[in-house]
Formats: sequence, structure tokens, C-alpha cells
Amino acid sequence: MYIEIVSPEKTIFTGNINSAYLPGSEGFFQILDNHAPIVSTLKNGIIELQGDFQEETSKNLSLLAGNKASLEIESGVVEMKNNKLIILVD
Repeated sequence: MYIEIVSPEKTIFTGNINSAYLPGSEGFFQILDNHAPIVSTLKNGIIELQGDFQEETSKNLSLLAGNKASLEIESGVVEMKNNKLIILVD
């Protein structure tokens, strides 16, 4: 699935991923390819992404072992629609 992570200051990351694990306001949840449409608020926590990350395209993320990357956020909103994940973060 295609993902865009955007803050008020800049675009943090765009690219293709396999899954996203998100700190939802009502609890953590995971989004996979072809997930049903969803809109949710996010709380303070860590977004964890799984995919094939290239260092030059993921410089704003913390790269982890096993094709994973993470990003700490204060809050945000996520929308999944037509296999495109958009995350607006603070």
C-alpha cells in the first residue's frame, strides 16, 4: 500500500509499505494491504511501519531491524482509502 506521513512543517515519508501499526485514540491497531476504509485519530505513541526501506528515502524515520521503521508522534489523524494511507501528525 502507498503511504504519506505529513506534519505541518514537512512531508516526513512517502512510499510503499506492507503494514502499519498505529497508536489509535482507542488503542493500537494495524493496517494491512487492501484494508477497509477507515478514519481514526491517533494519540501520543510510536507508529511502526514494515516494508522495504531505503535509507535515503526514510531519513525522517528510525530504521529498525527486520525491514521495520518507526516514528514517534504526539497526535494525529489517519485515513485509509483505496489502498492509500495518509497520516497527518503533530
